[in-house]
Amino acid sequence: MSSGTSSCSTLRATSSASPDAVVRRLRVGPAEPHVGQAQATRSAPGRAHAGRAAAGGRLIGVDDVAASTVDGELESVSLVDLAVSRLTREILSGKSDPGERLVEEQLTRRLGISRAPLREALRLLAQQGLVEHVPRRGVRVATLSDRDVRELYELRDVLERFSVRAGIPVARESDLAGLRATLDQLREATRAGDRMAVAESHREFHVALVALAGNRQLSAVYGSILVKLQLYMAINLRREAELAQPLDGVHRHERLFEAVAGGDPEEVLTVLSGHGARSYLG
Repeated sequence: MSSGTSSCSTLRATSSASPDAVVRRLRVGPAEPHVGQAQATRSAPGRAHAGRAAAGGRLIGVDDVAASTVDGELESVSLVDLAVSRLTREILSGKSDPGERLVEEQLTRRLGISRAPLREALRLLAQQGLVEHVPRRGVRVATLSDRDVRELYELRDVLERFSVRAGIPVARESDLAGLRATLDQLREATRAGDRMAVAESHREFHVALVALAGNRQLSAVYGSILVKLQLYMAINLRREAELAQPLDGVHRHERLFEAVAGGDPEEVLTVLSGHGARSYLG
């Protein structure tokens, strides 16, 4: 089969993907004849070929790979990546609660993939702190004790306060660009009702706040705390959306941004104290 025919087949398979499949639109320009063939032969060992279309929520791919372009270069998105994205969205959007069992047989049937890519996806999710492997009981959505959650939030608070004192006022207005961009993303995600995007924007806002301190090691430690807390942060936001007005979360972050832009670290700390990072966790 020629490379032109192969590219057309890839486009048809990709265009049939469900909204849940995270496959970027293919924009492949003229390619050398061997590119499509080489791409297909680089499928990871043990992963199933997946030329199937999405049906009933199943994931799709072409030879276990969906191709996309970034600045003209091909980029691979495997079934593992797709499964990680789909399961992450389900967990953070509230479809799965902490402690809920994730049964392999049910997941392979629902996602339409084999056990090998599913197990690799679950391994990666465990690294992200979203699931955990329980001896002789399988995999479940990660859970933390009340003490763990309290201590992690206290540590997060210490790191944020240190960052505020170290990084505010900012030296240049342009230093607020990252914080401003994440606030815009939060507004858009809230308007769209996209819970996972809201959770992501919320985390990115606080990451950008800590980054104002200009301390890479501090940012790395803070990021590791958020990995452990991200599920509980998402739960807090979800309950806020259920019990409060939809834009309340946006307004909380707008007040925090305005305080940061004002340049008074004590004012920022005051706003941060009433920010409600865990108001709905009980």
